[in-house]
Amino acid sequence: MTHQLVNAIENALGWSGPERLGREFARGNVGDPELLSRILTTDKLMDIAMRRSLYRPQFRLFQDGKEVHPGEYFTDSVSPRGQSIPMVNMQSLGGLLEEGATLITDQLNTFDPTMEVACRALQWWSHERVQVNVYLTTNEASGFPMHWDDHDVVIVQLAGEKEWEVRGTSRPAPMYRDADPNNTPSEEGVWSGVMRPGDVMHIPRGFWHQATRNGSGSGYSLHATFGFTKRTGASWLTWLSDRCRIEEIFRHDLDRSPGADTTALQEAAVELVRRASPADYLAEYEQQAFATRYVPYVATFGPLEAVVCITHFRPEIEREGSVVRVTAAGRKILFSEEALPALRMLLGGGPADLRAVEAAVGFGVTELAETLVKEGLCAPLTPELFSGYTGLVTSRLF
Repeated sequence: MTHQLVNAIENALGWSGPERLGREFARGNVGDPELLSRILTTDKLMDIAMRRSLYRPQFRLFQDGKEVHPGEYFTDSVSPRGQSIPMVNMQSLGGLLEEGATLITDQLNTFDPTMEVACRALQWWSHERVQVNVYLTTNEASGFPMHWDDHDVVIVQLAGEKEWEVRGTSRPAPMYRDADPNNTPSEEGVWSGVMRPGDVMHIPRGFWHQATRNGSGSGYSLHATFGFTKRTGASWLTWLSDRCRIEEIFRHDLDRSPGADTTALQEAAVELVRRASPADYLAEYEQQAFATRYVPYVATFGPLEAVVCITHFRPEIEREGSVVRVTAAGRKILFSEEALPALRMLLGGGPADLRAVEAAVGFGVTELAETLVKEGLCAPLTPELFSGYTGLVTSRLF
């Protein structure tokens, strides 16, 4: 999948791939104003808030560095039968934003197809899980105090301006669960300045930073923070602790007797570490099943006409003699070798109209597409989902 946002981030930061992600601070500009409005605007964010049943912690508002009580901008929409659904009170929200506030929407990729597709493209690119949080700050509202994140972030300034300060780390590679709370900010200045529309900034894990509009006067700032949660040595050891249960010796109770001989157990642990490498873990991680939410294919509603691959990471498609093996989303599926060209198109990451695929490969692909949907590798391409690709992902199959 070739996504314009991924290309823009690479060009802005001078990268040619994800290898420098998490290694160094970087800044640049995408140089394409139209791309910014395609990703997100304030009107679209307000529309999402109005139409969705959002609630904290995914939807929060801050003033003067303190969280505003949800009761001030949420209301219950009550049906004639007394059923209650929490909804944003848009008039109250508007009033608070007029006063000056910071609105945070976590994991917007779960509510908006454009952000969903962007995060999937970044996952295929980086080989790591990605989510996006969006920050709207109005007038002279302050942001969070100096802090650090336990993941790498790429920030895209979509509209307006915001002042930033970035400092170095005070603890190498800090983690959310760690042996040290890492509460003392570093004194090493890395960069301070104003982020303007189109600016992109990469802040590695553990770098201290803060952002504010204090002293900026009237106006607003809208930026998206894409968070990349990378695998660590601790992640590998956690994976090993799960794998060890396969072997009987690790399932037995520990012997509490004084002077108990644990040599066999320790040797088995050493052998497990030697046999199951970090590379094995990374490969398995990318092909495991992750929970997804997509419109199901219901034949009663009509024939399947278009699909798109929705796996968290790029599927592996390997030819083995007269068969083709597809590995993705916790599945290993075998197809005949004749299906290879169609599989590459259907699992390429872009929207695929089945008639266009059939015209390209010269045979019917409906049954093949239905199988991929049934196995959770593809989803029916609804108009709403298709909108997430429009103008951002080019597909010759639609």
